[in-house]
Amino acid sequence: MTSADRLSHMDLALSEGRAAAVRGEVPVGAVLVAPSGVVLAKAGNQTRALNDPTAHAEIVAIRQACAELGSERLTGCDLYVTLEPCPMCAAAISFARIRRVYFAASDPKGGGVEHGARIFNQPTCHHAPEVYSGLGEQEASALLRAFFAERRGG
Repeated sequence: MTSADRLSHMDLALSEGRAAAVRGEVPVGAVLVAPSGVVLAKAGNQTRALNDPTAHAEIVAIRQACAELGSERLTGCDLYVTLEPCPMCAAAISFARIRRVYFAASDPKGGGVEHGARIFNQPTCHHAPEVYSGLGEQEASALLRAFFAERRGG
């Protein structure tokens, strides 16, 4: 996969994040890509729409991709997400056996990959994907900042 492909997949995740913001959701988007490069699933946060605290973009995309493949494992698949996955999502990524995670913006407060619980570094983690951070970071960070600034009234 080329760097242009990776940027294209992250652009798609950012588009999902923007769509989530329009719906009043925290603007996080995720895209799951098969080893062949085909997009299996894409999603934005849906916690408010579904009244489900687990409906983070990553979880929704993992569920869609698993249904598409008819398997609970996404071996060889790559996940593109606009924000560092939280501990819940990081655990789901591990359980799904996702090969690589590309995330845009770091989340020092709620992240579970490079911050906080660092799920993939725990001895109880059965599968740790390759992790690449910073792809699309400026746009993802700006999207999040704008969303929360609007919520705070300016």
